[in-house]
Amino acid sequence: MRVSFPAPCRAPAGAEAGGAAKADAVCINTIRTLVMDAVQKANSGHPGAAMSMAPVAYTLWQDVMAYDPADPLWPNRDRFVLSIGHASMLLYALIHVTGIRDVRDGVVTDQPALSVEDLRQFRQFGSRTPGHPEYGHTTGVETTTGPLGAGCATSVGMAVAEKWLAARYNRPGYTLFDHTVYTLCGDGDMMEGVTSEAASLAGHYQLGNLTWIYDSNRISIEGSTDVAFTENVAERFAAYGWQVLELKDANDTATLRALLAQAKAETTRPSLIIAHSVIAWGSPNKAGKASAHGEALGEAEVRATKQVLGWPEDSSFEVPDSVLPHIAAGLGARGKAANAAWKALLARYNTTYPTEGAELAAIFAGTLPEGWDADIPTFPTSDKGDASRSSSGTALNAVAGRLPWLLGGSADLAPSTKTLLKGQDSFQPPRWGGDYAGRNFHFGVREHAMGSIVNGMALYGLRPYAAGFLIFSDYMKAPIRLSALMGLPVTYIFTHDSIGVGEDGPTHQPVEQLVQLRATPGLVTLRPADANEVAEAWRVLMARKTGPTALALSRQNLPTLDRTHYAPASGLAQGGYVLASSTQTPRVILIASGSEIGLAVGAYETLTAEGIPARVVSMPSWELFEAQSKDYRDSVLPPTVTGRVVVEAASPIGWDRYAGPSGDIIAMGGFGASAPAGQLARHFGFTPEAVLAAARRQAG
Repeated sequence: MRVSFPAPCRAPAGAEAGGAAKADAVCINTIRTLVMDAVQKANSGHPGAAMSMAPVAYTLWQDVMAYDPADPLWPNRDRFVLSIGHASMLLYALIHVTGIRDVRDGVVTDQPALSVEDLRQFRQFGSRTPGHPEYGHTTGVETTTGPLGAGCATSVGMAVAEKWLAARYNRPGYTLFDHTVYTLCGDGDMMEGVTSEAASLAGHYQLGNLTWIYDSNRISIEGSTDVAFTENVAERFAAYGWQVLELKDANDTATLRALLAQAKAETTRPSLIIAHSVIAWGSPNKAGKASAHGEALGEAEVRATKQVLGWPEDSSFEVPDSVLPHIAAGLGARGKAANAAWKALLARYNTTYPTEGAELAAIFAGTLPEGWDADIPTFPTSDKGDASRSSSGTALNAVAGRLPWLLGGSADLAPSTKTLLKGQDSFQPPRWGGDYAGRNFHFGVREHAMGSIVNGMALYGLRPYAAGFLIFSDYMKAPIRLSALMGLPVTYIFTHDSIGVGEDGPTHQPVEQLVQLRATPGLVTLRPADANEVAEAWRVLMARKTGPTALALSRQNLPTLDRTHYAPASGLAQGGYVLASSTQTPRVILIASGSEIGLAVGAYETLTAEGIPARVVSMPSWELFEAQSKDYRDSVLPPTVTGRVVVEAASPIGWDRYAGPSGDIIAMGGFGASAPAGQLARHFGFTPEAVLAAARRQAG
């Protein structure tokens, strides 16, 4: 609701010390009071950081950022990431007062992204203002944040994407990409390890298009950060290769503008602005206290704070009539002009460079070029076969040859994961002998940051992949979950997927990791059985526009099945399919995934030779199988056939849904051991004899 105050608003003492005009002070205090009112109404939330950072965030948006509120999809807009996602009301208030238009089904509407009524519904069921910002749920939110450090690391991926787009598509006289990624972070972010991983890599990459603003209020939930965090952050970031700047008072907006200009001028180093603040600034009894971090101020304290701010004490969710027009004349006008100039430039670019223009249109729309999968091979039958990690590398390169924005890398494991794009340069700054247009990424041993960085790249419309050993998906659980929450089409290539790793031992042999991946809503996990299932897996995962996919691939060779004898590998698209079956009603169904399909097929052939009707079901993806109709699922696994054997060299958890109450599950009951793979298979019961014995029992 917009109102006219009965008396002019006065700025609090010190608020104009940095040179902020009275109109700016009114806007800043509008944000502060909206924050207080929303948290108080919900009686839940984090008001302190949002209050103290209001001058910083407002100044960044109003005076610096290139952003058009009327077109929040403008590709060359500056990005703002609120890594301190608990301070979500700061972002929601900004979205309202800046007049960002709502996006629905990929189309910008003439409706506000957030109304005052939306702010009133903060943290309520079904509202557009959830407790932490959610990408795709609230227009103006560039990435989902909440787990501390995730926003920082994701913003590195955004800056990487901007660098890559600029290097590949900018031409003399056609600078299509030259924007900056800004991130507001806090003490908690600085403590999280993923922030350090990402900052280290950002310094190595020399991402001069990245600026983090660190709200150093020295308060966390347990009190002063002195109880656990006393390091010199400035020296740490200087060692990473960052430009480090200092804002002694978060209310000093004039100095902040100068520091932001200095950060913008530095093109070969990312910048960290350390902004010293008092949490819940303006609150007479809560400022500087831990209680202001994660709980409402209380009605009496809200009134007292408004009095300090020169705000009507009885006001609630009030936005002065001057606020929206003032911001529209600053951020709005500047962004509108920049956006219009950019679109005119793009139109001329499309005429001069039609091939590159078509690529950009596809990136922006999230579509694939015609014939993108034409080079994916069909693999010949082979008893020796190949490791699925190797056939995946072949398929990956086949797709990459026709899809220039398919790019990625591994956590120092490309030779093992087979994820190097042949004939492509590495993404590196010139200092390290690379090219920002390179498509091979070297993330170093930084799995957590790698997962977040590819999320940031996907938010720009690129199709990134991240690779590692399946066991190390443990380090990537948080970014995988956020990718699923945001519906990003990221590909995770996980190799060394079982005890087949052998001598590396139980520390490197995944057991529970497949269950963890399968338990993640929105994530499709694929464990292909041979080279042709791998090829089909790449067709399926690349065609997915929303949601991540995880590939679980073998280190050891897998026989390539004779598809003239067994069903086509295209059945993988249904998640589970009948690979082989008797013409009679089967007495036993053998169900397996990945490397264990060979055991199931061997048992099937023996049973068939003995005259026992049997069936083999390849089950590479639970998620895809469960998405099929009940009729299809029942046709693959007839409910009347209760004789079943499941074989997978991983945790048995979850397989009971397919084995049924009386079926056998041959799986790992504990951790592995260090020994040659063949010896481990015998020890843990993954042998033709064990599977055949179970099948005979089930067949009766």
